[in-house]
Amino acid sequence: MKKEREQFDIETLQLIQNRLDYIYSIAKRYNSDHPELMDTIESLANVANMFAKIKYEELKGKEVTASPQGYIVRRLGNSYSRIREYEKQKETDFPEWKL
Repeated sequence: MKKEREQFDIETLQLIQNRLDYIYSIAKRYNSDHPELMDTIESLANVANMFAKIKYEELKGKEVTASPQGYIVRRLGNSYSRIREYEKQKETDFPEWKL
């Protein structure tokens, strides 16, 4: 049976993690500019980084991250809540149409 080629390699995953760390650090540093937006970006960068970390561990053959699913669900829940609140705000900001 033909073995499928791996979709990720270790070097690329490290690059992804580095970029996500950078995004996270910028969102953390400038949190006071737009707190809701930066908090959402920070959480999403954490979620993406956790996925990359898990895949990296799989490729290295050592799984050390405990309960990644719970972490991802919690962090994603934060971003989801903020986006929903933003969406509600935009719906109320828009004036109703009158004919």
